[in-house]
Amino acid sequence: MTSSTTDELVETFLRYQHLFVLTAPVVFVLGVYFGAPTPADAGTSYWVEYWWLLPVFMLGATIVNTVGISGSALFVPFLIFLFPLVAQPLSPSEIVLVGLVSESFGLSSSALAFVRYGLVDRRLAVSLVVGGLPFVVGGALASFVIPETVFYALLGIALLAASYLLFSTDLGHGDHSDDDADSEVEAEPDAGAVADGSGRDLPDDAAKPGPAGVETDADGLVTRVDNDGNEYTYDRAGYLERFGNYSVGGSFQGLAGFGIGELGIISMLRTNVPVRIAIGTNHIVVAVTAVVASLVHVFGGAFVDVGHALDLQNVPWNMVVFTVPATVVGGQIAPYVSTAVDTGTIKTGVGVLFAVISLALFGMATGIA
Repeated sequence: MTSSTTDELVETFLRYQHLFVLTAPVVFVLGVYFGAPTPADAGTSYWVEYWWLLPVFMLGATIVNTVGISGSALFVPFLIFLFPLVAQPLSPSEIVLVGLVSESFGLSSSALAFVRYGLVDRRLAVSLVVGGLPFVVGGALASFVIPETVFYALLGIALLAASYLLFSTDLGHGDHSDDDADSEVEAEPDAGAVADGSGRDLPDDAAKPGPAGVETDADGLVTRVDNDGNEYTYDRAGYLERFGNYSVGGSFQGLAGFGIGELGIISMLRTNVPVRIAIGTNHIVVAVTAVVASLVHVFGGAFVDVGHALDLQNVPWNMVVFTVPATVVGGQIAPYVSTAVDTGTIKTGVGVLFAVISLALFGMATGIA
């Protein structure tokens, strides 16, 4: 296959990514329905038992993708506190698994949109995924053996930290790295990328729609242009600080289903990665680590002799067949919501909610609640 043919395929995929994204949950649901090891007496009532999770998780996915945080940060507390009010309680491993599987699809949906618009630094993403994965796997395996009280305490700490980070960090989706450098690119496809009317040529990647492209000079300075022609200039210094944050966040990601996104975004902003690039790159990291953590939670029980091991037979398949499509649709809705609703208001509300939930979790850990 020639390079030009590959570029055309990549551009076509990115241009129509929403069609591929919306097809994925359909394939997943069909695969689960026909291939998953369900209870022997599973009938229609089994598969439609949790239909009401569809609107609940769609709303949750829209909120978290609008703000830019991990889906499980909302899904896990919901499954701990509200779900048992109308259904049977789930074990910690089942709670985290449902949150992670749902989050994996929702974040992958949003991540592809960020890739399409040229807002993902692939080199940073690869280094962060490679550095964080061992901690994600370790945290996921630890979830099989830690007592429930410790699990709730650690979850409370993670939510409290997420609440603090939401209040103290600007995660606005509309910010650019340099407001003075922002400009629109000429509409003609053959005009090339030109910023600020200066006539200076900017990177243009033929494999992406619009003028999107990236180049790195000899000094490590990155110049990136997104699909709308906005220019971002930064370097990739600060690997050590990012590794520290992603390792701690990765441990919580494997254990509780979230943490790597909330802690990771801070380290990128502190090392001067532009907000939009940080959010886009972070979506890739969280999506990949969520998928890996999900696989460990599904299959890891076979390698752990103690604790609440979970096997495929006991996975709540009748839940994920509704939560997965819900999060995918929510991920596609979120960009439209972020332009119509004040993100700061949503962020404040979620931050307060996290703080309240963390107190309840500390009460459960100490036996008060």
